[in-house]
Amino acid sequence: MKMMRRMMQMRAAETDDEDKMIVEGYAAVFNSKTTIWESRWSGYKYTEQIAGGAFDGAEMSRTVFKYNHGDNGLVLARVSNNTLSLSTDSKGLKVRAEIAQTTAGRDLYTLIKRGDLDKMSFAFTVAESTYKDIEDEKEYLTTIDRFDEIFDVSVVDFPAYDDTSIMARSGDDTAYYHKLDEQRLREKRRRLMLMSMC
Repeated sequence: MKMMRRMMQMRAAETDDEDKMIVEGYAAVFNSKTTIWESRWSGYKYTEQIAGGAFDGAEMSRTVFKYNHGDNGLVLARVSNNTLSLSTDSKGLKVRAEIAQTTAGRDLYTLIKRGDLDKMSFAFTVAESTYKDIEDEKEYLTTIDRFDEIFDVSVVDFPAYDDTSIMARSGDDTAYYHKLDEQRLREKRRRLMLMSMC
């Protein structure tokens, strides 16, 4: 199976323990279509969504937290030692990571809090998916019905998707998600405008 990568939303979180560097968010949101690519010749767009329950049964005991999916980079948290937790709720796949107190970990956390790094991705393989050609809308839609394995969740410089972000949490979750929705809309409009110019 081919390993693929997709974006995730994440933020630096406030904690009672000032020595801990915690980031949290959602790796994926269920039933939310994302445009992967759009053809300037045919006018067709290729979209993808994740079905509710797609993470049920997926192998996540070996999942690690990294920067840029780097094979040579340090692992900054992992499920097996309980510094990385992955769980699902009605919204999607929820992630919480306690970043290691290394030089690289402190640098990464600082950049997330400042907003210098504001995108993420996760690497996975697919066990089952379905495909639909929506001719009236010139759209090819792939639905991921079941994941096989989640390999890593990573902060990245240039993600595969543009509609997710990382930001420092500022107390009010409602304000956070409102700001996130506004940013997603702006990024999606910008991405579609750039595609139309190709």
